[in-house]
Amino acid sequence: MIVRPVEKADWQEWLRMRCLLWPSASLAEHEDEMSGYFMRGEGFLSWVAEKSDKRLIGFLEASLRQYAEDCDTRNVGYIEGWYVEPDFRRTGVGSMLVQHAEQWARSQGCKEMASDCELGNEVSLKAHLSLGFEETSRLIHFRKKL
Repeated sequence: MIVRPVEKADWQEWLRMRCLLWPSASLAEHEDEMSGYFMRGEGFLSWVAEKSDKRLIGFLEASLRQYAEDCDTRNVGYIEGWYVEPDFRRTGVGSMLVQHAEQWARSQGCKEMASDCELGNEVSLKAHLSLGFEETSRLIHFRKKL
C-alpha cells in the first residue's frame, strides 16, 4: 500500500469516500471543495491510500490554519477530513495517512497538528487518541433561524 497526494484521476473514488464520510453534503458541495484542493495552492493538500491493485481505500484532507482551538501556536496543521474503508481500519492505513499530513505540516513550519470529530463519533475519537492526539475540549454548536 502507498500513500500519495490525490490526483484528478482519483476524482470518482475520492468523491465516493467523501460521500461516505460526510453524507449530508450535496454532490455539488463535495465537488466544489474537491476542486479547491487543486486550486488553493500550498495551504491545502489531500492524500489517498492506494492498495497494490490501485484501489483507493482511504483519504485524508489537511490544511494550514492560522489558529486552531486549544493550540498554543499559530499556523497549525489541521486534519479537515479523514476516512478509511471499514475493512481496512485498525490496519495502519489511517496512521500512514496522518503521518503524511504531519510531515507536510512540519515542512510548512507547523509545531502542532489539530483535528476534530463529531461529539458522538467514538471511532474517530479512539483513532485520534491512538495516534497521540489528546482531547482538549468538547463543544456543541447551536443555531437559530431568524
